[in-house]
Amino acid sequence: MVQVLRPDEVREKYGPLFCKGFLTMVDEEKGMAQIVERCSAKGPGEWDVVNRRRSGGVIERIRMEGQTLIMDAVVGERELKFGPVSEYVGGQGLASLKIEGDRVRTTWYGIAGATVGIGACLAQCPDVIQTEYPDDFRIGGAHVAHVDIITPKTVRVIVGVDDTDTKERGASWVAALKMGNGCPVGSFIDHKIIQLNPKVPNKTTNCCSTAVSFAVREEDIPALIEYCMDFIRKESFSDGSTMTVFKGLGIPPALEAYGMRAKTEILTEEDAFSTAVENGVQVISITGTRGAIGAVAAIGCFDMGGMAAGIPEDFR
Repeated sequence: MVQVLRPDEVREKYGPLFCKGFLTMVDEEKGMAQIVERCSAKGPGEWDVVNRRRSGGVIERIRMEGQTLIMDAVVGERELKFGPVSEYVGGQGLASLKIEGDRVRTTWYGIAGATVGIGACLAQCPDVIQTEYPDDFRIGGAHVAHVDIITPKTVRVIVGVDDTDTKERGASWVAALKMGNGCPVGSFIDHKIIQLNPKVPNKTTNCCSTAVSFAVREEDIPALIEYCMDFIRKESFSDGSTMTVFKGLGIPPALEAYGMRAKTEILTEEDAFSTAVENGVQVISITGTRGAIGAVAAIGCFDMGGMAAGIPEDFR
């Protein structure tokens, strides 16, 4: 018989632990998923990165940014391969990720101390709906155990912004960060400042656009877009403020190429609109469309890591 516990019940049973966030975003069309796990300390996350990478399973890429783990995974099921090292140091891995209506089921295996991470730590995160434990589940020691963690199904939405400021007032990156931090819809995930071509004639000072990402339920996307539109309209000092919206995981290569072009070339609004149409980006005029060039580029550069913040010569 399977035992089902809510996060508060897990906390009561095992005591308070360290997971502060556990979000599952899916892109059903691409068969992709991304899990964002926030921990209260860096050490447990570093151990998890090494062990989950070693075990394989459905995780294809895992990295740590600060105290946040970001896992790119496939939807489906794959065999875990802990290897002989597990005899000495234990192990942990994600064996499957399945979409069940408006929920996501992730099946985690742990050996020895790693059973605490999956059965007591992740399971008590407030983002979790419930965790299912098999009859033979035992935590700690030399035991091998698995659990099914059920979370809400969300999608990633990136909102790009540009041209909200003038030479005298405002900063688009500040407006976007305030917008993300204050958003009442979904969960704010990330914020990026995108350095564009500093030689373009129409700019304020730094020539940067910006973007933020959210994990949000599909049905809440219209409310998210409405909130962002209203926020930027109130924060704008410019008559060219433009917002872009992209839903999904994995930026299309043509959109990334446009983002890189915006760092070295002088592009037109027509370039921006045609790229947006071809790559699933919605362009929204807030006070105008002059910011379309940078706002589309902000989507294109969003997954480039530190390269988003620079121009090509910064990385030679």
